[in-house]
Amino acid sequence: MSEPADGVVLRLASDEALVLFEWLHRMEDEERYASVIEDDAEELALWRLSGLLESELVEPFRPDYRQLVAEARDRLRIKYGG
Repeated sequence: MSEPADGVVLRLASDEALVLFEWLHRMEDEERYASVIEDDAEELALWRLSGLLESELVEPFRPDYRQLVAEARDRLRIKYGG
């Protein structure tokens, strides 16, 4: 299947990408999507996003992955006041 010519390019900070990847991956593993998915296409789009993030990130393959995610969450909370 070919990619559409009209795409959307997003830029995320590394911390944002890592935290989002962790959340998406956790939702996939626990099959929590079922409670919020209205249409199969939404789940497919989320899987695709997770795959794109996974192909860009090196942190998920590091032995200290959990610590890296915790640190990224902390930095995002500080940065955005959450």
